[in-house]
Amino acid sequence: MFHSAVKRKLDAGETVFGSFLKVDAPSIAELYGLAGFDFLIVDAEHGCFTHGQIENLIRTCERMGMSSVIRTPDAQEANILHVLDSGASGIQVPSLKSAAEVREVINKAKYWPVGERGSARACRAAGYGTVPDYETRANAETLVAVHIENKEMVEEVETLCAIDALDVLFIGPGDLSQSLGHPGNAGHPDVVAAIDRVIEVAAGRKHIGTVVGNAAQLEAYVARGVRYIAWLSDLGMIRGALNAAAAHFVPYRQTGESL
Repeated sequence: MFHSAVKRKLDAGETVFGSFLKVDAPSIAELYGLAGFDFLIVDAEHGCFTHGQIENLIRTCERMGMSSVIRTPDAQEANILHVLDSGASGIQVPSLKSAAEVREVINKAKYWPVGERGSARACRAAGYGTVPDYETRANAETLVAVHIENKEMVEEVETLCAIDALDVLFIGPGDLSQSLGHPGNAGHPDVVAAIDRVIEVAAGRKHIGTVVGNAAQLEAYVARGVRYIAWLSDLGMIRGALNAAAAHFVPYRQTGESL
């Protein structure tokens, strides 16, 4: 019962477009679907979600024809199992610092013979026990993405590209800028060089992802082969829309004089 189109599209050479969802709002998820987004990244690292809320957002994504990728709070086995058993299309794991940690994530996310994911045939993802080849299908179709957001992971990128069952290297410019000693300055030469290295080494070997916030960034990254694109977040876009609307009010605000 999971919608894995995002992985199939990537493997077919397509570019996919998503966004981070930071609030428990199925209506907003539905709006993303109506707008034509391919996937949502439910942000359980920075957002406040219960397991039940995440499962309902997964249902919403399925209904709207979108894939659901969950950014887990960390790499703990329970956090990975909960979302995959609920039917998530994939996981996106932050805060890793080595290829060994990435291999452990895959071990938790994939069934034998790829990994050692715990079996739960009665889970929602397996159709509550009605999908006879569920383990095989889950191994083939579950997306695994990891964040490249610190200097250690940049240094490991060559090794990461050799890890089977790892699908996406997701570049996090904000955290990467902090790790490299230039917090908030994703345009610093050191940060740019690190991003360049990841893209150059991973090209043709792994799918590459990142977050963008304007058309120029989108064009530049897609031109370089980045095909897993997250456009801001729900909160970022709502804030932008509200600010744009409020700007229209400025000429009509009272300034202390009678109108």
